[in-house]
Amino acid sequence: MSLLIKGGTVVTHANTYRADVLCVDGKIHAIGTDLDVPAGCETIDASDQLVMPGGIDPHTHMQLPFMGTVASEDFYTGTAAALAGGTTSIIDFVIPSRASRCWKLSRPGRAGRKSRHRLCLPRRDHLVGR
Repeated sequence: MSLLIKGGTVVTHANTYRADVLCVDGKIHAIGTDLDVPAGCETIDASDQLVMPGGIDPHTHMQLPFMGTVASEDFYTGTAAALAGGTTSIIDFVIPSRASRCWKLSRPGRAGRKSRHRLCLPRRDHLVGR
């Protein structure tokens, strides 16, 4: 499956410029003008639109229990709100108890794969050491 985002203003960390963005199988394949576009490619007209990468929020508090309260956002509402604002990935702040399974994890992100929470975008965990 391929997608062409045509005629938008591409925004990078350094500058902005008019270009087309070709995505193939969900990944950016080429950025430029006069791209070789596969047959049957879906096209989005991005004239007068900004085309920019999604943001990463490196410190969120989804359902975080703290001092007898719990953060107001659950994983679904929090990630849906983030996605609506252009954030495409989060790193959730976690304070595990010594008895929790998270405390024994040896690889970053493993808690996210084990999670049963409904998410709208990718998540990793930031564990606080004790």
